[in-house]
Amino acid sequence: MADGTSTISGTCPVLQDDPYAPEVLADPYPFLARLREAGPVVWLEKHGVHAFGRDAEVRAILDDWQTFISGAGVGPVDFAKDAPTWWRPGILEVDPPIHTRMRSAMSAVISPARLRPLRQGFEDYARELFDEVLGAEGAVGGAPASGADAGARQTAPRTVELDAFELAKRFTLRVFGDAVGVPREGRDPYLVLQGAMNFSRFGPMNEVAQHHMDAADGVMEWVMNACERSHLAPGGLGSLIWDYADSGDILPEEATLLVRAMLSAGLDTTILAIANTLVALSQEPEQYARLRRDPRLVKYAIDEAFRIEAPFQSFFRKTSREVEIGGITLPEGVKLIVFPGAANRDPEKWGPDADRYDLDRDASGHLTFGLGIHMCVGQPISRMEMDAFFAEFVRRVSTFEPTAPPTPYIHTTLRSFEKVPLRLTVG
Repeated sequence: MADGTSTISGTCPVLQDDPYAPEVLADPYPFLARLREAGPVVWLEKHGVHAFGRDAEVRAILDDWQTFISGAGVGPVDFAKDAPTWWRPGILEVDPPIHTRMRSAMSAVISPARLRPLRQGFEDYARELFDEVLGAEGAVGGAPASGADAGARQTAPRTVELDAFELAKRFTLRVFGDAVGVPREGRDPYLVLQGAMNFSRFGPMNEVAQHHMDAADGVMEWVMNACERSHLAPGGLGSLIWDYADSGDILPEEATLLVRAMLSAGLDTTILAIANTLVALSQEPEQYARLRRDPRLVKYAIDEAFRIEAPFQSFFRKTSREVEIGGITLPEGVKLIVFPGAANRDPEKWGPDADRYDLDRDASGHLTFGLGIHMCVGQPISRMEMDAFFAEFVRRVSTFEPTAPPTPYIHTTLRSFEKVPLRLTVG
C-alpha cells in the first residue's frame, strides 16, 4: 500500500501477525497488546500497511480529518483508484463539504429534543420484554401471585437461563427499528445481516469477510427499499431525514444513505455493545453488585464496557499529504490502519489495569465512537437504548453468571459474542 508520491522515511517495528485471522479475531487482545508494545507505529507485513494502536497516535489521526481522510474509503480499498460499483459511500466515507451537510441533517434529527419523546417507548418495551423472558413481576414461574402468600411469593428468588445476545437483539431491533420507522417485517435477519456485511468492508476481503458478504446476498435491496421515503413510517427518524431532502439541505440520494447509516449507527453496534456489557459485568460480580446498589452508575458501566470491549475495533484512513507521525514520515496517498480497540486499553492512557473492567474509571475519553468530525453521530440514540435496557435489567436482576463461556463473534471489524449464555437470579 506504500504507493504514494514520495518515499516513506524512518523505520518501525515489523509484525508478522495477521489481525484478521479467525483465531486472532476470537481473542484480539494479545495481538493488540503486542501492537502497542512494539511501538507507536508498526508495519504489518501480512497486509503491507502501517498500523497504529497507541492512544496518542490513534487520537491524533482521528482528530485530523484533513490529513487522514475518510473519503477514499475506511477499508483497504482506495475509492480514488478502485471505487466499488455496487456500493454508494455513506456519511462515514465522505469528507467535507458533502460530509458537512449530511452530518448537519443527521445531527438535527438525532438531537436531544427529537430523541426525548422516544425514551418512554424504549422503557416500556424494556419492561414488556423482561416481563416475557423473566416472568411478570409478582409472579413465580410466570404465574401471578395471589392470596395470603402473595407478598412472600413476590420476593421469592428464581433463576432464568437465556442467551443475552438474543435478548439484546430483540430489544434493539424493536425499539430502534420502530424509532427509525422501518417496516417490522424483515428486520430480523435483514438488518443484522446488512450491518455485518457493511462493516466487513472496513477490513480485507478474506474468508471471514466473504462469509458475511455471502450471508447478506440479496439483503441490500431490501434495506435500501426500506430506507426510501415511501416505506418509512411518518414521523419516524427516517422520515425526518427525508424532510431535509425536501428542503434542499441534502440530496434525495443522500437521504437514503443517511437512513442506512442511521440503521448501522443505532442497531448493529448497539446489539453488540449490550452483549459486551453483560459479558463484562458477568465476569465482575462485585462490580455488578455495586451497580445494583447504585443504579446511577449505569452510564459509567456502559462507558467502561465501550472502552474495554469496543464493538468497533479497527478501520482505515488515507493520507492526503506527506505527514510525520509516530517517528516516521508517510507520503501522500497511502492507507493506514487505526485500532481504537487497542488504544482503549493503552496503559499510558488508562493506567496499568487498563485490561480490567472498573466502574471507578472515568472511561468517557474512549475512542470507540471515533473523534472529531467523524465521531459517530448516532451515539446519543445508542446510549439511550442501552440506558433503557440496563435500567430495567439492573432493577429486575439481582445477580447473574455465565453458564458457559461466551462464543466469540468472528468479524474483521466488529468485536462481540454471538452467544452469551447466562443464568439470571430474579427477585
